[in-house]
Amino acid sequence: MTETIPVRKDEECAWPVPSTWRQTLREVVGAINEGNYSLAGIVRVEQLDETTADAIRNNINAYGGTLRELPQDSWVTSVCQWQLHYWEVLIDLFTVEEGRSDLVLHVNVFEEKQNFKFKVHLVYVP
Repeated sequence: MTETIPVRKDEECAWPVPSTWRQTLREVVGAINEGNYSLAGIVRVEQLDETTADAIRNNINAYGGTLRELPQDSWVTSVCQWQLHYWEVLIDLFTVEEGRSDLVLHVNVFEEKQNFKFKVHLVYVP
């Protein structure tokens, strides 16, 4: 049985990505892999403007690897931290060529009524 990782509001410490967010984050990476850089049509994910979508595409192309779906190993090193009004999330991305890459997916997660809303900032090498 897989351990359930709770959502924590701790501005002093980074924590693993909560279990409840992981499927949406997998969908985001899947959409990017399929060329949907604006993230259109993903429930609870804010659609990106053309400038941000182009920046994500350009950063991935400049990196030179082929992104793959998020493996379970991604959750071992990916983190989130409460920032008083939202969580900042950094997801380690994997490529076909090298496994864990230097690329990260940077997302902010907001509480919205009884759910969460995801705003992707960028895919980049920190």
